[in-house]
Amino acid sequence: MAFLPEVGFAGMKNAPVLNFLRRAGLIGPDDLPDLEPLTGGVSSDIWKIGKNGEAVCVKRALPKLKTRKEWFAPVERNGNEAEWIRTAATIVPDAVPGILAEDPDAGMFAMDYLDPATHPVWKDQLRDGLIDTRTATAVGHVLGQIHSATADRSEIASRFSTDDIFFAIRIEPYLLRTAAECPDVSKQLKGLARITSSTKYTLVHGDVSPKNILAGPSGPVLLDAECAWHGDPAFDLAFCLNHMLLKCVWKPQHTEKLLNCFSALTTAYLSHVDWESAIDLERRTAALLPALMLARIDGASPVEYITSSEEKNTVRRAARRGLIDTPPTLTKMSRVFLEEVQK
Repeated sequence: MAFLPEVGFAGMKNAPVLNFLRRAGLIGPDDLPDLEPLTGGVSSDIWKIGKNGEAVCVKRALPKLKTRKEWFAPVERNGNEAEWIRTAATIVPDAVPGILAEDPDAGMFAMDYLDPATHPVWKDQLRDGLIDTRTATAVGHVLGQIHSATADRSEIASRFSTDDIFFAIRIEPYLLRTAAECPDVSKQLKGLARITSSTKYTLVHGDVSPKNILAGPSGPVLLDAECAWHGDPAFDLAFCLNHMLLKCVWKPQHTEKLLNCFSALTTAYLSHVDWESAIDLERRTAALLPALMLARIDGASPVEYITSSEEKNTVRRAARRGLIDTPPTLTKMSRVFLEEVQK
């Protein structure tokens, strides 16, 4: 298939994207579609490409993430994300976008563009008080189904043996860098890093955050699986639940509804745990949750919406309580957090 060579786009920032689209047959050799940069992430460049009233989305992983603190990660994660989407599509087809084309060497893939008018970002809904426990329940079910269907499968373990990537983009920046910043709980954080790294059960998404979940008409759609890894499912559950708690600090007027979402998501998820004891998984999640909480204040990627010293210190107190005297259940960990928020 004919396409314009790279040299024909000398000096044009979007040349690699346009050439990828041509090689994939998504645009013609002479087409110059609109490329609209999309915002919201720190680890990739993302564009909406419009042509004749239709649109696709192209994602390209960055070797250096767009964070205040220096953070590097292998660009091969782009291919792992596409593979996670394809795998999840065999389990929960409505919960992922469709992959249209992929170029692993260029670190890019194209997928369906989902219009915000029909697929609002869950984080935006939580911010605006449009908080429905049915969405949280659905997220818990989707996540649980993916974990259950990929547990104890040797081909999943082999295909997603991405320990180096998960270490670079999750273990080091979230747990170990936070341990360096918080020496009083360094031992606990390093211990959790060891446990998380060595626990291998299911396919893990690695970034189950409300900003990466769309509330679609057929249920939640999960995006941004750059951290895809065969490992500890407790990480996914803790990562998502952490945002339910942190948003209580951001939007205290919605605390009750957010905690209801926390409980609904937990209950739905745990109903699918059949690869190990649900008690054991919940215990690991409850231990990891305060670590991730502290990481979003003092780690490499602090949340942008908790800004005042008072708010940050509230989270720090709750996180340290959970790290030093870890509650055995997620309900009890949420109560510890609520006690600090209400002080």
